[in-house]
Amino acid sequence: MTGTGEPEGTFVCDGDCAFCTMCVRFIERRVPHKATLVPWQWADLPALGLTREQGTTAVQWVPAGTTGAAGAGPVAIAALLRTSNPLWRAAGAVLGLRPVTALAWPVYRWVAANRHRLPGGTAACAVPRPPAASAG
Repeated sequence: MTGTGEPEGTFVCDGDCAFCTMCVRFIERRVPHKATLVPWQWADLPALGLTREQGTTAVQWVPAGTTGAAGAGPVAIAALLRTSNPLWRAAGAVLGLRPVTALAWPVYRWVAANRHRLPGGTAACAVPRPPAASAG
């Protein structure tokens, strides 16, 4: 899934999550971008320098010509938006400001934890919780 022009990076999302897929479809329809959008399940994670855990934890942004995530969650979303037209670039620039990003992370974590309850979400969207530490 790519936008217009040479990709400036790769945006990695969760292809098993209906809510995430709905958001990516919105981006594809409404946000002109210069990025490759790919579910982590279909991505060559080693070539991108990502792990499966990173793919299941948050969306990731890998700039073109590099390996390893340059940002996750709202940082990745901001990077994707900055590849777009002036209006979306401005939104990405604002989201990329440290104070805004700091405020966006708790919101992102809440959405990620509750995405199976959000519009378009299904039980398949639920991220498994880490096992509780055993006492004793």
